[in-house]
Amino acid sequence: MKKKIAVFTSGWCCEILSQFLTGVQDSLRSEKADLFLFLCYPTYVDTMANKRGEMNIYNLPDLHEFDGVIIFGSGIDFKDRIDNIIERSKAAGIPVIMQGNKREGISHVGSDNYIATKNMCEHLINVHKVKRITFFAGTKDSYDSELRLNAVRDYLKEHDLSEALIEVFYTNWENAAATKRVTEICTDKSKLPDVFICANDGLAMETCVTLNNYGVDVPGDCLVTGYDFIDDSQIFDPSIASVDQCFYEMGEAAVKLWLKLLNKEAEPGCSDVIDCRFMPGESCNCYEFRNSDKMRRRVGREAFSKRAMTTYFNRKLDLIDSTILSCLTYVDFKKNLYRLLVENHDYEGDSFHILLDPNFGLSIYDPNIKLNTKGYSKHMEVLYSTEDGVRYTSEQFTTRELVPGYDSEGKNHLYVFLPLHEADIAYGYIIFRDCMEKVANRFLHTYQNRMCLVFDKFKHALSLDLINKRLLDLMRRDPLTNVNNRMAYEDKEKYLQSQINSDSELEFAIAMFDVNNLKMVNDSGGHDAGDEYLIRACRLICHVFKHSPVYRIGGDEFIAVLSGGDYEDRELLRAEMNERMSSYSNKLPLPDDYVSIACGIAVFDHDNDMSVQDVVKRADEEMYSIKVKMKKGPASS
Repeated sequence: MKKKIAVFTSGWCCEILSQFLTGVQDSLRSEKADLFLFLCYPTYVDTMANKRGEMNIYNLPDLHEFDGVIIFGSGIDFKDRIDNIIERSKAAGIPVIMQGNKREGISHVGSDNYIATKNMCEHLINVHKVKRITFFAGTKDSYDSELRLNAVRDYLKEHDLSEALIEVFYTNWENAAATKRVTEICTDKSKLPDVFICANDGLAMETCVTLNNYGVDVPGDCLVTGYDFIDDSQIFDPSIASVDQCFYEMGEAAVKLWLKLLNKEAEPGCSDVIDCRFMPGESCNCYEFRNSDKMRRRVGREAFSKRAMTTYFNRKLDLIDSTILSCLTYVDFKKNLYRLLVENHDYEGDSFHILLDPNFGLSIYDPNIKLNTKGYSKHMEVLYSTEDGVRYTSEQFTTRELVPGYDSEGKNHLYVFLPLHEADIAYGYIIFRDCMEKVANRFLHTYQNRMCLVFDKFKHALSLDLINKRLLDLMRRDPLTNVNNRMAYEDKEKYLQSQINSDSELEFAIAMFDVNNLKMVNDSGGHDAGDEYLIRACRLICHVFKHSPVYRIGGDEFIAVLSGGDYEDRELLRAEMNERMSSYSNKLPLPDDYVSIACGIAVFDHDNDMSVQDVVKRADEEMYSIKVKMKKGPASS
């Protein structure tokens, strides 16, 4: 049986994460072990609810089912989440390894940013004669960022150059923050620093772009450096002088440490630190250290296929959008999305899963049904699930098992878990398998984000539609008799008129009803008695003309639109109603079950009638004539 290792991080550090995971996977080739990557994309500018919704994926696994935990600290700056994962790992009694950040008593794998940063400072000051430094930091609670900043401070202090650090600006890892600060410096006509030392390559590239927008040449007028040595920074113009943190080697070291802890060959709290390398580049005016143009040419050759893949991917997302948003019911939603993925899952692959909270569909129809905001339900609804092309046939799945159809034997795999949510409300989760390139290019984030949005739009649109229909039904229903009211009839009349305008073969009849003696019942028994009388009368009409819509259009007036069998048998039905109702009487007391109704029926004449009102008028005239006859009958003599 394969071992299982849970990895927790965010996907914003996708380039270095993919390097680290590749190192982990390569080191596990001689072992039988699967990686379960719990991935999300929270940002510091998100609402607290959205952060909780994203990082709720960390609550998904029961760590008692695992053999080890790796926390990729370079991607998580949320201390409470890290602490929670560590506590759960300890409770499960499994080895836990931190990358990047350190925790007392927790085994650690890291790189020597400190020495490499000092080497960077030595290069900048001795080779490039830098005297003014601005440091663009990440966050104040980021271990990596603060270590790099302290290394700069320590180097300058050791060489009596502390005044060279003119500014430390915290970006919270947001490129937009770097843009804003560089813009302020350029527009205020402040003296530029000699170098911007940025806490990662993304900030460094953004700094170069903004400086260029204001006519500042890098490296001619100002130097820029970064960290991580990612591919994008190597092909950037100018290529970024950076620190290679050797994430691949860190991944290898993490596996070695895990095996030692698993086999009791090392104690918790042990550490392995990889040496980093400062890599001079064009952005610090060093052109001889690496051949950036060679990499640029390679990327240029790959650009066409990447563009084609991006176009295909966007079309697939648009197709998912249109498929889901065109659904009018939850049943259609499940059926149509499943069919779409069966017919076209080239991007998702033969091992792909969408699991929804079983209350997701129910909550659409009943707002009182609440979804989870922490963790996931005990069971999940299987919306779509294939493992190695084999469909998972059950509609329900035990959440603790994580992957439907999971094979605990066979070759090693990487499973990536992404949350489906709206704010902090959990809808479910998605699973991709063996998708390292999708981790690296952030396609997973785009896919997850679009799925969250379209699920949310569908849920709210359908819920709103149902609410509107219920409100409309209330507006169109008579509260006393519970049949349709005048508003509903007017809509029906408009529809019939449109049919008359376009269909000369239309067949229908209008039946007009007037309830006799309502005023006498009200006067003698009160309005409650009158209401009961109207209800009895309406019940009789509906019972006889059971296949036709009945409308209450006034205090004691009803109307029915007859078609089909009721249209064909209209006279037989009128006779049946006359037999069932009481004989007309204007003398008190009336029987408790007294019901007397005058009924007139008129048939649409397509040769002479131009409107519904032509038919209604004849039915009303006949009803009035019958009412007069009823009053003159034997009961009045």
